[in-house]
Amino acid sequence: MGPYIVDFVCPEKRLIVEVDGGHHAVQVEKDARRAAWLEAEGFQLLRFWNTEVLREPIAVQEAIRAALEDDRPPTLILPRKGGGGRRPRTMRGT
Repeated sequence: MGPYIVDFVCPEKRLIVEVDGGHHAVQVEKDARRAAWLEAEGFQLLRFWNTEVLREPIAVQEAIRAALEDDRPPTLILPRKGGGGRRPRTMRGT
């Protein structure tokens, strides 16, 4: 998408799902610029640690389903440093 590669995208719902490895814990500024660009293009971004996807697949599926069914303004779900959870935050706050 533009200058970026995304993991999964649903163009109809303007939703991007990213599954991040540990290297994302040290590239926060780069990820923030990327998120800002994707938001400016009108996409909602959901991010999960890869360990979260493996350990909590039902919770991840439910979060994606909720985002697909939700018509509220986009939010960014950032993984906590070290993985193992999600913390909602508005995309404009990144």
